[in-house]
Amino acid sequence: MKRNVFSTNKVQLLIFLLPAFLIVLLFYIIPIIITVYVSFTPMRNWNIDKYFNVIVGLQNYNRLFSLITRDPVARQVVVNTIVFVAITLVINVLGGLGLALANFFIDERVSTGFRTLWLLPRMTPIAVYGLLWYYFFHGSNIGMLNSIAMSLGLIKKPIAWGQEVIPWGPWSIIIIVNGFVGVSFGMVIFYSALKSIPRELIIAARVDGASNWKLTTNILIPLLRWHLLFVTTWQLLSLLTTYAHTFLLVEWGVVSRTYGQTWALYVFNTAFGRGEQDQGLAAAAAVILVIFGAILGWITVRALGFNKMITKPKGDI
Repeated sequence: MKRNVFSTNKVQLLIFLLPAFLIVLLFYIIPIIITVYVSFTPMRNWNIDKYFNVIVGLQNYNRLFSLITRDPVARQVVVNTIVFVAITLVINVLGGLGLALANFFIDERVSTGFRTLWLLPRMTPIAVYGLLWYYFFHGSNIGMLNSIAMSLGLIKKPIAWGQEVIPWGPWSIIIIVNGFVGVSFGMVIFYSALKSIPRELIIAARVDGASNWKLTTNILIPLLRWHLLFVTTWQLLSLLTTYAHTFLLVEWGVVSRTYGQTWALYVFNTAFGRGEQDQGLAAAAAVILVIFGAILGWITVRALGFNKMITKPKGDI
């Protein structure tokens, strides 16, 4: 009887997991397999008939390594990626946490409007959102930042912030643009988690005289361990592969192509950019990105104590 129940549970589990497995298989595993295969071919200009069945071994990986070690532009792509991911990740996680805590401690009616405002960057189409920042950082009189700075007497003439203030000008722009989108995600996750905390804990802490700071550091943040792990890992992997907003700013001339191009954008430009398109090299770069993403994701999970959080609690629950 127990065996039949166990078998039934396994079948039900497989049925529930099947849709998710199919989605991962179709939209993640199969594309990775194809990308790995293309990285071993000399594919160019999407000439599948000519190049798809030609295998060149590790030639594309050797070319990629040679570019990184010898080409200053390629080396700069690596530096751009490290700076962009590291700083934006901190902004996204801590900014999202800060916004969630701010919403938690204010009136619900006020916080609803506040959260809606912060969600606008995420709900706005990428082209429209990018266009807003285009006019904000534009290096002429039409740029809002230049207009404000000149009206305050801080500068005498317009500055191309993303082209002239190297390297922190373009770095700051892509970090700010992507940071405003990222903090809204963390805010939603953390705020939902905060609202799920039993009110009895909050009331008991208030009765004991806990200030907002003590309540935050001793009760709220410790209870957000899982959510901090999830948001940090998710945002890390997302930032490694994001390029859409940065692509528009680079194409529109707001941000320097040399100092604004991250690894993900380099992959896109190599495969789909102007001039000769090198899908073999782009696929090799994409494979390296996936490998580094998996390694960094594993390190993040380990560093944030995932193994400790999934251990069985001591005593009865």
